[in-house]
Formats: sequence, structure tokens, C-alpha cells
Amino acid sequence: MTEVIEKTAAFRTMTEGTQEDWDIIMTHMKPFAENGGARILQHLKLLDGDFGGFPVDRLTHCLQTATRAYRDGKPEDYVVMALLHDIGDTLGAYNHADIAAAILQPFVSEELHWIVKHHAIFQGNNFFHFVGLDPDMRDRFRDSPYFEATREFIDKYDCPAFDPDYDSEPLEFFEPMVMRLFERPRSSIYKSAMEQN
Repeated sequence: MTEVIEKTAAFRTMTEGTQEDWDIIMTHMKPFAENGGARILQHLKLLDGDFGGFPVDRLTHCLQTATRAYRDGKPEDYVVMALLHDIGDTLGAYNHADIAAAILQPFVSEELHWIVKHHAIFQGNNFFHFVGLDPDMRDRFRDSPYFEATREFIDKYDCPAFDPDYDSEPLEFFEPMVMRLFERPRSSIYKSAMEQN
């Protein structure tokens, strides 16, 4: 049996990289990047069974949030943002919203990025007073053009999505939406390089 050895870059430090090295890397990068949606879905599944003291597990909460947005007629990118708004929970106990925002930023509008990045502060209006924080912390963002959109996301979709009896769509329902969103970035320093290769 013949073993197939994939060609890899030859450098040991990036300062030694050649055009041939980067041609090799880019042949790997494009299919890897295009499969980003599948990796996102795999990571989202880590929230399954993780209750953290809440009445529903974190995946169920994400599914409820996205289902509520979908049933309310929100566009597909909004629905995916709603689905992934807490994907950072497994990695960032102190900054889950920042992690979700960083993942979504190249693929969504400035408004949707702002909503996911600030949703934890806005949600705090409902519970920060129970944990020793200022429940009005979100007021410092009143001048943002996205303040009301973020408040709406919390009030209509995120806040009520802890209902064990709510009939959410399954993750499989949202998978094609996630795959479509992560096919191509709207903005990225690598976007033009990826399109050329």
C-alpha cells in the first residue's frame, strides 16, 4: 500500500516563506475555510446537556432563541446570529458574547455583530441586580444606533428562551442556514486572497 504524503510548506519560520509555500497553504486554506459552518455546528453541539443551573440546557436556549426569531420573520442571518449568540459559553465564562461576536463578525452586518457583542450587557437588565452588578449598565450605550435592536433581541428572543415547554425547531432545521452564512465572509482581511485561489 502506498502512503500519500501531502505537500506542506518548507519553512520553519514565516520569514522564510516562499510563493511555493504559500501556494501550498492556500490550497489547504480554501476548503478548510469553506467548511467553517460544519465546525461551528460541531462546537455548538458542546452546549447540549450543559445546564449551568438554567431551566434548559444551553443548546436548547440557543434553539429557542433562533426559533423565536425565525417564527417572527427575521432574516436568515439574524436567525443564525440568534442561534449562535451563546456559542462562546464553553470557552468564555467571562466574555462569551465577545467570542460569539468574533466568530460572527466576518459574516454578518455591523448591526448583527453589535447585537451579539452587547447582548450580555443588555440581558443584565433582567438579573444584574441579583449578582451585585448594575442592571442599568446597558444605558451607557443609549447613543448607539443599535441600542433598540439589541433591546428587541433581548426582550423578544433571548430573554424568554428558557422555557422547557417551548416547541423549538431542531438543530438540523438551522444547519443549512449556518452552512450558507459561513460559506463566504462579507468582510475579512483574507477575503480577496480566498476568492483568487
